[in-house]
Amino acid sequence: MKLYVAPRAPNPRRVTLFIAEKGIPGIELVNVDLGAKEHFAEAYRAKSPLSKVPTLELDDGRFLSESRAICSYLEGLHPTPNLMGDGFEERAFIERADRQVELYFFGAVANCIRHTHPGLAPLEGQQFADFGRAQGDKVRTLGRWFDSELARQPFVAGERFTIADITLLCALDFARGLMKYRPEDEGLAHLQAWRERMAQRPALQG
Repeated sequence: MKLYVAPRAPNPRRVTLFIAEKGIPGIELVNVDLGAKEHFAEAYRAKSPLSKVPTLELDDGRFLSESRAICSYLEGLHPTPNLMGDGFEERAFIERADRQVELYFFGAVANCIRHTHPGLAPLEGQQFADFGRAQGDKVRTLGRWFDSELARQPFVAGERFTIADITLLCALDFARGLMKYRPEDEGLAHLQAWRERMAQRPALQG
């Protein structure tokens, strides 16, 4: 299989970290240059019609896009270590946590960066700075909520490491790089301690 990714883009990183955490071998990484707008080229759009990364090329020639869907597919192929839930009940609660991160925190981070960072202007086309700043305020509100959640449990979805931790890690690091959002600067001790624990995981080394 081949995984089409883009360096420094957060959604491809979600999948590559998922692969690393599960120890899945043999997936070839193919870089797509977003700055050169390779994702809009006809050759890539044949793989991903909406010009998004990541995209997984299956051995049978089909293409699967959307990071969460790719992770679900890989979880099915490689069920251990389990990162998405063992049984319907745990799966539901992990999916809830992952969606809360993705839709609310990650989404607000992405919107803030897309509409306020000058480096994104060529890709975005038209930026709305007021909207972007409002989304930045949402990031801070949601960061405080996740801090409170991590005050009462060790991981995002509960008592063990799951895909929800991968999603929050990628969102948080994306915000750190381009929003200059840092939990330690916001007084979020629990979120910062969680990030420091995540940094020690073998999948993040090297």
